[in-house]
Amino acid sequence: MEAYYIGLDLHKKIIAYCIKTGSGTIVNRGTIAATRSALTAWIERLPRPWIGAMEATMFTGWVYDFLKPHAQELKVAHPEMLKAITAAKKKNDREDAEKICDLLRVDLLPQCYMAPQELRELRRVLRYRNHVVRMATTVKNKMSGLLMEVGAE
Repeated sequence: MEAYYIGLDLHKKIIAYCIKTGSGTIVNRGTIAATRSALTAWIERLPRPWIGAMEATMFTGWVYDFLKPHAQELKVAHPEMLKAITAAKKKNDREDAEKICDLLRVDLLPQCYMAPQELRELRRVLRYRNHVVRMATTVKNKMSGLLMEVGAE
């Protein structure tokens, strides 16, 4: 059975998608809300089996983790290399999803590494810790400066 190809263009509130057959015929396209409940309902209506691709953004991690168990294969496109390939004057979410789908379908999608969920979670915690340490140091230095201004020891 031939797989269906799905291109996803992710944003904070919506996800634009395009579904094509291996020959390039559009099966479906549209937008869905970028929520777990909307994605669950959308997954149930998808033709099987399917291979998906999305551009790496700030929101890619949770969508990737959510869709991965349902897909035959799920890929993440490198955003800079994708820009170089699909540079166009006319740009919208619907066309971006279709371009990602076409690149996936013809096996020209510039992939990037998607770290495992546990590693991404650890990195997020360490980034937050680093931020808190920097903020604490800034506050200590400001307090020290204020005390030195008035001659306090």
